[in-house]
Amino acid sequence: MNRLFSSYKQRLVLAIVLGVLLYLFLGQLENMLSLRNALVHYGLEIASAVIAVFFFIFEETYAAFRRRQGSILATIIDALRRISAGDLSVQLPEAGGVELSKIGKLTNQIVANLKDDISKLKKLERVRSEFLANVSHELRTPIFSIQGFIETLIDGAIDDPGVNREFLQKAYEHSERLNNLLNDLIEISRIESGEMRMSFRYFDITEFLRTIIEEMIPKAEKKSLRIENRIISQEVLVLGDKERLRQVMYNLVDNAIKYTDSGGIIEVGFVELPDSVRVFVRDTGSGIGKEHLARIFERFYRVDKDRSRSVGGTGLGLAIVKHIIDAHKSKVDVKSELGEGSEFSFLLKK
Repeated sequence: MNRLFSSYKQRLVLAIVLGVLLYLFLGQLENMLSLRNALVHYGLEIASAVIAVFFFIFEETYAAFRRRQGSILATIIDALRRISAGDLSVQLPEAGGVELSKIGKLTNQIVANLKDDISKLKKLERVRSEFLANVSHELRTPIFSIQGFIETLIDGAIDDPGVNREFLQKAYEHSERLNNLLNDLIEISRIESGEMRMSFRYFDITEFLRTIIEEMIPKAEKKSLRIENRIISQEVLVLGDKERLRQVMYNLVDNAIKYTDSGGIIEVGFVELPDSVRVFVRDTGSGIGKEHLARIFERFYRVDKDRSRSVGGTGLGLAIVKHIIDAHKSKVDVKSELGEGSEFSFLLKK
């Protein structure tokens, strides 16, 4: 405070001295020019005083501006220290001169980006932890089952013709499930890491779906299900990765078979639109509750955990479907009602 007051006094004295010197200079100039008019003399006095006052005002304004700039700069430095210490709640003033304002805006943007990055990293860490926990659980179940069956056989059941083949068959089924799980894990890992490259070509969707239906009919018939062909058009060309879309259709039809009871119907077909084709798989199965629809494409998410495992699902099929359809710049739409069945569909460009 004393320093500020002293500076203020110095500027005031400097303004007065400037006014006096200016008055003396103008007085000398008046004598040299022999201007003895009283009005001129009075005007010179006024001019000296006005210039001195304007000088003082300018100095005070400039000093205030420098103080404000210094205060803003001190705030920015303090904020940067806090940010470097990990405090991201800092919000810098976007004021002051042009440069200081830019510094404030850029720093605030950097802090906002850091917050966003940290939030994403925390989410990724949470997803990673959940994924590892799910993988461990999913692998443990078939491994323990296989170990149990083999241990029982070693302990003497292998000599019992009434149970040995049954136990071997169950061990084989669990090993098959384990193999499917590992294949799906490798597949989704390749997709999410970007290692899986898409090969987009035009192909006939009509012939493509007919082939899928023919290949899936034997599996459906084992459950006394009927797959109906809903293809009403002849050749229709669409753009996509045929092999990856084959994977999508196998997963969707396979799910429909798994979750539809005997005597049910599964429909496979497409609807032709002006610029695209909507491919669909419908079933008359158990359906999906509305509370589950938003999460069914998450890895290892199961609507009915017990039934999913009993039918051999890995919990990764729909996650793979979503990734492949996303890569085609499309989206999987789901319509489902409990007890009424489900419909999965997606668009492909023509």
